Amino acid sequence: MTKDRILSLFSWNVNGMRAILKKNFLEFLDRKRPDVLCLQETKISNGTREKENLEIPGYRCFWNGAERPGYSGTATLIRESLFRDGEDFAVLFSNGFGSPDFDSEGRIQVFLLAGFYLVNVYFPNAGEGLVRLQYKLDFNDYLLKHLKKMEKKHPVVLCGDFNVAHREIDLARPKQNEGNAGYTPEERVWMDKFLRSGFRDTFRHFYPEEIRYSWWSYRFQARKKNIGWRIDYFCVSEAFIRHAREALILNEIEGSDHCPVALRVSVA
Repeated sequence: MTKDRILSLFSWNVNGMRAILKKNFLEFLDRKRPDVLCLQETKISNGTREKENLEIPGYRCFWNGAERPGYSGTATLIRESLFRDGEDFAVLFSNGFGSPDFDSEGRIQVFLLAGFYLVNVYFPNAGEGLVRLQYKLDFNDYLLKHLKKMEKKHPVVLCGDFNVAHREIDLARPKQNEGNAGYTPEERVWMDKFLRSGFRDTFRHFYPEEIRYSWWSYRFQARKKNIGWRIDYFCVSEAFIRHAREALILNEIEGSDHCPVALRVSVA
């Protein structure tokens, strides 16, 4: 009988790939050794990255840059040792789902690995004055529609910067932020809808009432004072929650205004 293996899946909004590489990124990889690391807000276009030959030692790197330079973007790093004897451990299923309106910002990557879909997403920010709130809600519904189609074939593990604090427990100052980007009724109602549709917030699965944050403003010493928001998630299909072994928020890791979050899963 084959023993299941544990995969460590990490997600981190790095707020600029070049910036994080000048800080502690390689040290973080060496210390934490994630099997898969999903990155958001890489801020590097595909053309620029190819010119700079940007690769990460020990990892096979998959990139999805935005068309607009220095903006948005996702990337997924998969440990090279998982690809044995030329066998594909993971297959890049898609960068987006074919919509020019949404895919041009490089926000979605989908992989098929170890019997599940891994989806790396950088959700839009509703923006100051909520100028992009409708765009975000449209993006959310577009994504959810495709996730439910995908679930008919394999369970889904969705991770990334959702740019929303779901409940009062998920941000330090809910009353003061009521109606602000990331804590509008519309965004929170969508998160309710998403979870009711058959997804589980893995951190809340393990820690229903624990107060932890994954993002802090650079202003007013917010991180030092722990005035933060939990807006980075690992959410999984209901059918997959039994494979979840541990959910982590690594708020000791600096280098970005976000910290990494992680999920350890058991797979055949």
